Amino acid sequence: MKKRIILIISILLICTSHGYAQEKKCPSLSELEQTSIKNQREVIEALNTLIPNTYGTGIDDFPDMYTKWNVLTAKPFPDTVGHEDEEAYYGIAKTFCGKEIANRSWLVRLDFPKAPGASLGQGQLFLAKSKDNGWFVWYQYH
Repeated sequence: MKKRIILIISILLICTSHGYAQEKKCPSLSELEQTSIKNQREVIEALNTLIPNTYGTGIDDFPDMYTKWNVLTAKPFPDTVGHEDEEAYYGIAKTFCGKEIANRSWLVRLDFPKAPGASLGQGQLFLAKSKDNGWFVWYQYH
């Protein structure tokens, strides 16, 4: 029952936050490298390139709000099971691209301390590692 509630909430979040989420672009399973929590340092280092490429530096009124960030979560999606603040994103990833893609992907939750308000101050990225091109963002939730 709890998983159904989480899934329903996830779907509602997707539908009500359409303005924040990008269109999904599922990676091909054959292009993805198998990773584990042992790759966490590598993921965090890759964020130095991935975050500016994904978010830029800011918006008109706050041009530098994405120049500083704190990593709240950086873990493979299967490791989010049992963590209330994270597991719903795993459900979203599975719904969008299937369990196999989700199982080879990571959740990165971010806090942007220079951003005004909670909505702009949070970010969620779905990452995976390409066998040929390294880490990439395949979905930006917020």
